[in-house]
Amino acid sequence: MEINDIVIEFIGKDNYELTPINDGLINTTYLLENKDQGKKFILQKINNHVFKQPEVVVNNHLLINEVLKSNNYHFQIIESIPSLANKLLVEDINGEPWRMLNFIENSLTFLTAPSLQTAFDAAKTFSYFLNTVNTEKLPAIEDSLPNFLNFEKRIADYKNALKDAPAQLKENAKAEIEITNQLLSLPDQWIEMEKTHQIPKRIIHADVKISNILFDQNHKPLAVIDLDTMMISTILYDFGTMIQSYTNTTQEDDGAAQNNFNPEMYKVVKEGFLFYLKEKLTKTESENLDYAAQVAIYIQELRFLTDYLNGSTYYSITHPEHNLDRTKNQLELLKGLREYLGSK
Repeated sequence: MEINDIVIEFIGKDNYELTPINDGLINTTYLLENKDQGKKFILQKINNHVFKQPEVVVNNHLLINEVLKSNNYHFQIIESIPSLANKLLVEDINGEPWRMLNFIENSLTFLTAPSLQTAFDAAKTFSYFLNTVNTEKLPAIEDSLPNFLNFEKRIADYKNALKDAPAQLKENAKAEIEITNQLLSLPDQWIEMEKTHQIPKRIIHADVKISNILFDQNHKPLAVIDLDTMMISTILYDFGTMIQSYTNTTQEDDGAAQNNFNPEMYKVVKEGFLFYLKEKLTKTESENLDYAAQVAIYIQELRFLTDYLNGSTYYSITHPEHNLDRTKNQLELLKGLREYLGSK
């Protein structure tokens, strides 16, 4: 089944226009315009090498949307749109799953925050979203990415990649490997807190980068998008990855970046994150936000480096050193954060 057949499964016509949306690292996404109706949609191929149970992704999305609607959530909601045969997933000839979502007109996304105010508004929006979905009885979502936040496994995967990597790749990444190894114990406290149940389990988004907020033309938030990674874990991860995304003054694949941590951005993002969640967080969660930011950046760096050493089989790349550039960028970001926290 070619992409034209997939489109026809959803809209029943071949009078359409497809435009690639290339800012995602995992799924393949298009803007689909139905020319007959003058309507636009998001058409997306779910990467079933990453999401091995795509039906879980779709079901989780439905459950989260139900919670949002039942709690009078005041931002727009991204809805799954069934095919003409009433299927939320349609498989192509390669057995890869496709879905269609509603498209929000006149919306913008940002890869980096264009201003402190926009960053605050985005963090506040995620705060509201997370506060809304973390009801007294959590929705029974399943884990769409088993072991995604298993940091012991992340470290083991890195060690295995380092052991098995070709000599040339290890030589190319020699400086980054040295720094990574020096910080290898950084996640230990996090791992211990989870094992000893010092931090509660909550619904988290798990991909709270600023590009997963849609904004209007005046840079006001419209919607939280990309619920594929929703899971039950610690909310510390969402704060940490928010800092990892928002405080970086460069694109994350800029391997030549220097001084790319923005301390003013850190302050406003933390304020926004706490806006709706401050009263909900436990003392342990609140006390470990700064630490969580360090761990989240380090784990992302570790993942980029692991993939590089494995031959870049997970993240999309445009050149052989792409993941190494991402690694360098995250290490510079972590360096800036740690210097800032040490000087507070």
